[in-house]
Amino acid sequence: MGEKKKVSQITRRGFIKTSVAAGGALLASNLVPLAACSTNNGQGEEPGENGGTTNNPSGEAAAVYMLTEISPASLLRIYEALGRSASGKVAVKLSTGEPGGHNFLQPALISDLVRKVNGTIIECNTAYAGGRSNTEAHLKAAADHGFTAIADVDIMDSEGEISLPVKGGKHLTEDIVGSHYTNYDFTVVLSHFKGHAMGGFGGAIKNISIGIASTSGKAWIHSAGKTRNAEEMWGQLPEQDIFLESMAEAAKAVVDHCGDKILYISVMNNLSVDCDCDSHPEDPQMADIGILASLDPVALDKACVDMVYSSPDEGRSHLIERMESRHGIHTLEHAEVIGIGSQKYNLIRLDV
Repeated sequence: MGEKKKVSQITRRGFIKTSVAAGGALLASNLVPLAACSTNNGQGEEPGENGGTTNNPSGEAAAVYMLTEISPASLLRIYEALGRSASGKVAVKLSTGEPGGHNFLQPALISDLVRKVNGTIIECNTAYAGGRSNTEAHLKAAADHGFTAIADVDIMDSEGEISLPVKGGKHLTEDIVGSHYTNYDFTVVLSHFKGHAMGGFGGAIKNISIGIASTSGKAWIHSAGKTRNAEEMWGQLPEQDIFLESMAEAAKAVVDHCGDKILYISVMNNLSVDCDCDSHPEDPQMADIGILASLDPVALDKACVDMVYSSPDEGRSHLIERMESRHGIHTLEHAEVIGIGSQKYNLIRLDV
């Protein structure tokens, strides 16, 4: 079914240009001061009683683990540190990368972890014209980038889609995901943290919201519940904060669906201001930071954001500008309000 869907012919670059113009989206008044993102460094501390739960509505600090070395061995080590074993049929959610791009997580880096959990790499087709807008092209991109050589790749909306309920949302009452998603017992969310042209940054929340959404589900999120039609959404983009809130609400549907059968690992390398969905991303202007992991996606994304701010690399200013100009932190603010997790965290440095 995925191959037969009619998708928008607007390119990713056209999408970005349209989104910037929509609803006064990128307002200077939305800038977040540096002090607002100071690192909560619990170096050497043990996780609190609630640290490490998937949902953390009480607002207690969650455990976020960190290794500065980015290697296959580090991915395995940080996975083990989380203390939650992936079991049953395991989905590994990552971006296989738009053809032409080069910053996505490399198969050589992730293969040991994917094989450790006996995982299937999962994706859904895009809502913009490009190299992953239909199942055949998407699988070719995954093969060309080396992912099919390390694991099975499942384009989850290739045979349709299903609805997951959104509880407590302001804009969405449902999240539309690939129909194959319910075939899996456990989800390993393996994210490449970097900038994003619409969201400011892409991390765990984006990976489980837009990433798991079907083509029409992506249109649903981007339009804040106005349309499922990927062609119609370009004229129905909401104000920026509403889009960010919708992205968080879609993530909540996935978090609620999974319960404690999910964990989150983010790799902070190739820190471009652009997403892996961009076929011509800007080159990174700052050095790699490390690998972070948590059972709380809000805490994990917040820790990654804080790491960018606290980096001594002067090149961080480019990524900070991208995050602030899109008011990206609001995704985490809303995610915390609706009960996905907490922005408070204890940072556990495993290599100290």
